[in-house]
Formats: sequence, C-alpha cells, structure tokens
Amino acid sequence: MTDFLSFLATERNCAASTQNQALNAILFLYRNVLEIELPWLDQVVRAKRPQRVPVVLNTAEIQSIILQLPPPYDLIVKLLYGSGLRVGEAAGLRIKDVDLERRSITVRDGKGSKDRVTVLADRCVAPLSEQIERAATVARRDRSRGEGGVILPRALIRKYPNASFEEAWMYVFPARLLSRVPRTGRIARYHLFTSSIQRAIRKAARQTNIQRPVTSHVFRHSFATHLLESGSDIRTIQQ
Repeated sequence: MTDFLSFLATERNCAASTQNQALNAILFLYRNVLEIELPWLDQVVRAKRPQRVPVVLNTAEIQSIILQLPPPYDLIVKLLYGSGLRVGEAAGLRIKDVDLERRSITVRDGKGSKDRVTVLADRCVAPLSEQIERAATVARRDRSRGEGGVILPRALIRKYPNASFEEAWMYVFPARLLSRVPRTGRIARYHLFTSSIQRAIRKAARQTNIQRPVTSHVFRHSFATHLLESGSDIRTIQQ
C-alpha cells in the first residue's frame, strides 16, 4: 500500500490532492469496512504541493469586471475586493453582521472557525444598504406567509425557533428559491450559491479579455496587495 501511494507521487507525478484522495479512500476501506487500524504511513513519499504566485489585478481590471456583472454579483465582488472577504463569507453574510454606520463587517465562523471584523468601503455603503432592504423584504414576506425562513447556524433553531423569520438573521444575499435543509428536512431559505458567483465572475472575466485566471479569491489577494502598496501596515492587513 505504501509502495502504491509512493508510486503515485514518484512515477505517475500525481498532484498532492490526488494522492491524498487515494490515501483517504484506503483509510476508509480499512477502518470502516475491514475494521483494521493501519499504522501511520511514515514511509510514503508525499507529493509536493506547488507554490503558486497569486494573481493580482489592477484597479482598472477590477473595475472592468465589476461593470460586466449583473446585480447582485457586482456588489458581491465589490465586497470581495473592498473588504477582503472570501466568496463563502460574502455569500453567507447576514444583515446583523453589517454595521453601515461604523463602516465595518463582522465575519462569523471564518477560516479556522474564527470571527473577525473587517472594513467596509465607502462606495459599498449605499448599494449594500439597498441590498439589505431587499433581503429584509424577503424575510418579511417569508414571515407573513409562514413558510421558508432563513437557515440558522447549528442548533439555534431549537433554542430560538422564531429567529429564522427575524430580519437580522436573514442573509444579505438570499437565494430566490427555498431549499430543504439536509440535517432537519425543514424547508428554508439559503443564500446564493458560491458556484453561481464563481460562474458569474468567470463569465465577466472572459468578457473583459483578461488573459489571466480570475477567480473569486483573486479579489482578496488584490485587496491585500493594494493596501500594502498604499502604505498600510502588513500586520494590520493580516489581522
């Protein structure tokens, strides 16, 4: 088994993710099917993850992509770039976590299950306020119909059963259709899927003829790089 995993890296030149997938499949087979515990595989030659230089767009390129995006995807990209959000953080943003007066956004349960506070660009305040009002209207409509309601984190629905219809808990970018929650079977309202955001970004990038791979994470890299170039402290940017 160790020879096979090493073969994937040394002979087949497989990516690290491919080797890890094979390793996880073998571990699942032995632990869950055969019920045999394997010793730690120290002898396996691990495939190396390539070190890539992140793509950074200039302000003109970012602006050209935003101009090609329909609402609300244009606003989402503005938040990715203006606040340094990850695409999942922007999609899952709730009304209660936006402070328009203080120009700040609280990211809940981000990478590493950590909360953090980030900036809100002045140019995003007006369109974000309008989007919040549209989301609040969706919450009021769900409440009046007695159907839907937003998906709440973890077991909060049992503790506060009426919170799913409160405007504060509504996603800023709610999905148009209702969905079934897998863990409970309840019909509720989710946020926009990150896959649809990614598709919109790729389409806009093609229309602008930018000859570099553009993903949602590119705007986060550009946010940090442009702050650093403008003289911001690197430790502040990291935080």
